[in-house]
Amino acid sequence: MATQQRIDLVLGSVRRLLRIGATANLLNLLQKQHPADLAQVFGELVDKEREAVFSLLAERNGRLAMEAASELGPEAGAALLATHPADEIARLAHEIPSDDAAALIDYLPEELSAEVLALMRPKESGVVENLLEYAERTAGRIMNPQVFGLSEDMTVGEAITELQTSRDVEMVFYLYVVDERRHLVGVVSLRRLLLVSPETPLKRIMTADMISARADMDQEEVAGLVASYNLLAIPVVDEENKLVGVITVDDVIDVIKDEATEDIYRLAGVSGDERAFTPAGESLRKRLPWLGVNLVTAFLAASVVALFEGTIERITALAVFMPVVAGMGGNAATQTLTVIVRGIALGELSWSNSRKALLKESIVGIGNGVVLGLVAAGVAWGMRGDPVLGLVLCAAMIINMFVAATAGTLVPLGLRAVNVDPALASSVFITTMTDVFGFLSFLGLATIFMRYLGQGG
Repeated sequence: MATQQRIDLVLGSVRRLLRIGATANLLNLLQKQHPADLAQVFGELVDKEREAVFSLLAERNGRLAMEAASELGPEAGAALLATHPADEIARLAHEIPSDDAAALIDYLPEELSAEVLALMRPKESGVVENLLEYAERTAGRIMNPQVFGLSEDMTVGEAITELQTSRDVEMVFYLYVVDERRHLVGVVSLRRLLLVSPETPLKRIMTADMISARADMDQEEVAGLVASYNLLAIPVVDEENKLVGVITVDDVIDVIKDEATEDIYRLAGVSGDERAFTPAGESLRKRLPWLGVNLVTAFLAASVVALFEGTIERITALAVFMPVVAGMGGNAATQTLTVIVRGIALGELSWSNSRKALLKESIVGIGNGVVLGLVAAGVAWGMRGDPVLGLVLCAAMIINMFVAATAGTLVPLGLRAVNVDPALASSVFITTMTDVFGFLSFLGLATIFMRYLGQGG
């Protein structure tokens, strides 16, 4: 059975059992589910149902409840926890790794968050507070500080014994080797450790040339390192190169998903933390500023049209086709912008190597303009019986498609060069440029060839 069908079946059963009050059967059903599947079920339930189901599961199986809340995402998971008293949240926070607990606690209301940290056991509270001291969206914030580090003076046999007796450490993909002051000096794979003699010193089999992340490194850069070097985990070091944590591939996948979501939202001028059920007032506050900027730029495009009022009055057919030129330019720019922003995000594109991308996008823009312009010209000729109007429309579309391709490439690269997020600001500038140049080229050419357009008016 497909995963979604199975989750839908579980969802229906949860609602039915909750409705009839069969808590024992409901608990039994919930405890058979994977945390990720439970998170999907929670996401489909209405608020009252979600809180009831989570409370039942938290009372009987705190670990599973918290793992599901973590899979739900820090904002939604914290919203579930916020309905519970601080002492219960503190108890539940001990059930999951400290980095996941820190993410959830960070989204709790400030007073509740402080109370929870005060109630947690000193050791766990200190670990979570240390994570929260790192800036958001950095390696330090998402790392697990319970990293497995081995002394460089150990033998392989001693390392295996240490590994077997250790508890509460992040899953071990690699074994990190440190000196007496906990500076990271090497790494050994688990496979390599098991294939050599127990008497072999770690120094002889460790790899000193390794990839690590600074605690203050942006999480998107960390994800890029893991993806580029095909790592299952990456060690995190402080400014003195001391080992302070580890980030595993499951955390990196979450980062990639969050960053992709944010980029998509920002391309549309929407805040990256807005969701489908974000309160209307909050969504209004987040969306209104960029729409206000768009309104200003729309008046700039309108002022260009105003320059050609006389032309439009004499040849009213121009008003019919103006949206075609601007709309096609805007759509072409969005296509180019999406490709370029993705290239920037993946580290493929920079200002220094942009010439090839600019040439390629320009050729594509002109090619699209020629093909679509000829089609539009034929339609305009058929509608108005005026071949010159069709040619003017075709030429304007070629010009605007070229502008769209050029702007869609250069604007995000230029913004990135001055440390402005290209996903957030590019669309406003590019939409303005395609509108302005679309109207300018179409109406300008129409003004130049006005005496030949008499039969199409």
